[in-house]
Amino acid sequence: MPVVRAVPAVAVGLAITFLADHSARIGLLMLGAFAVLTGAVLVWGAFRQDDRVLRTISLIQGVVSIVVGIVALIVNGGGIGFFLFLFSVFAAVTGFLELYAGLRAKGRNPAYRDLLAVGGFTAIAALVFLLAPLDSVQAVGLFGAYAIMVGIFLAIAGLSLKWAAPAAESKG
Repeated sequence: MPVVRAVPAVAVGLAITFLADHSARIGLLMLGAFAVLTGAVLVWGAFRQDDRVLRTISLIQGVVSIVVGIVALIVNGGGIGFFLFLFSVFAAVTGFLELYAGLRAKGRNPAYRDLLAVGGFTAIAALVFLLAPLDSVQAVGLFGAYAIMVGIFLAIAGLSLKWAAPAAESKG
C-alpha cells in the first residue's frame, strides 16, 4: 500500500514543480487531486488491514482526505487563505491520525515506523502552513515539496517492507 500511496504524491509534486503557475487555484486543484487519490488508496487499503483499530483509522483518514479533496476541487477559486486553511486542516487531521496509527501499530505491524514518519512530516507541514506567512508561490511550492518528500519516502518504505518479508522468511 505505501507504494500505491506514493504514486499520487510524486505525480502531484512533479506537476507542481514543472508548472509555471503557482497560484492558489493551482494549489487547490493539486491538493484536491492529491487528497482524493490518497483517500481512495487509504480506503482501499483499510479493507486489507487485519487490525480493526488500524482499519478504522485508515478509513477515517481516507474519508477525511476524500472530503477535503472534493472541497478543494469544488472551491478552487477560494484564494490563498482558503488553500492555507484547507491544507492545514487536512495535514493536521491526517497527520495526527497517521501518528496515532503508528503508535498503535508498534509491535504489531512492521510499518509502524513509516506511519510515524509520514504522520510526523504531515503534522510539521500543518504547523508550517498554519504559522508561516506564506504567499501563493511559497505555499504551493512547499506543498509540492511536501508531496515529493512523502511520495519518495512512501515508495522507499513500501519497497523496503516488500523486500524485508522474503528475507525474514528465508532466515526462518
